[in-house]
Amino acid sequence: MSMREYKPKDNVQARAYYTDRFYVAPQLSKLSPNSDEIYNLDVIKLKENFEILDAYIQKDELVIYINSFDNLKILKFLRDDLTYGFLMEMSAVDFLAKRDGFEIFYEMLSQVKRKRIRVKTFLKKGLTIETVENLFRSANFAEREMFDMFGIQVNNHSFLKRIMMPDDWHGNPLLKTYPLQGDESAQWYEVDKIFGKDAREIIGPEIRDSARVDRYDTERFSRLGHEVSKGTDIYKSEPSNTAVQFQEKGGVFLIKNLNKPQKILTEKERRDR
Repeated sequence: MSMREYKPKDNVQARAYYTDRFYVAPQLSKLSPNSDEIYNLDVIKLKENFEILDAYIQKDELVIYINSFDNLKILKFLRDDLTYGFLMEMSAVDFLAKRDGFEIFYEMLSQVKRKRIRVKTFLKKGLTIETVENLFRSANFAEREMFDMFGIQVNNHSFLKRIMMPDDWHGNPLLKTYPLQGDESAQWYEVDKIFGKDAREIIGPEIRDSARVDRYDTERFSRLGHEVSKGTDIYKSEPSNTAVQFQEKGGVFLIKNLNKPQKILTEKERRDR
């Protein structure tokens, strides 16, 4: 059984993102690679063999921009010739609304030089990139996650399938156009898979609001000061013999006791309880 395909709202990304509603952090200062002897030599050797679109030092780390079709050759050169033997991290960033593509980065570490290099490349929407798992085994799961979360196709990967989401899931959750709480289909996914669509009216949709607090939750976690035994029916009446307190008896050293005053209920509120 597969889910209905999610239909993105027209122009939702352009409307919801990149507005003055959000604070945009200023860029860190960029220094020339010439300011570091080791990085300067690395950049010279790289430029002798490949096209480097940009290179600078940011927060004591060298950043280089490369063409996406050179990723495998450059990472191999960094590993074998420049002693950057570890791929610490790799992933992508969604720039579809601003630049119609993704920025992919590789975080490299040299234990010999005690230096890091961040390799960045831009991949236009619809294009593919070559796998680097034959160079670094850690890239196997990282590339699968990139495929799963962003929908980026990785050529010649040994086992390119979803790693977190189910195989029949529609959409890629780390895209900026993806709803924060999932689409309508996501609310019914577990019900449909476990019990079937016929059980929708009986069970109801999955509650996907992570900020929702249910005062009738099973464990009574959200009922401060009114904890009762698990399974107690409180839908018609709620015990009021336990005072609401924000601090245990005796308090904490130098902390004032901030007990909440008891509220005087109206006749209607008493009836509703």
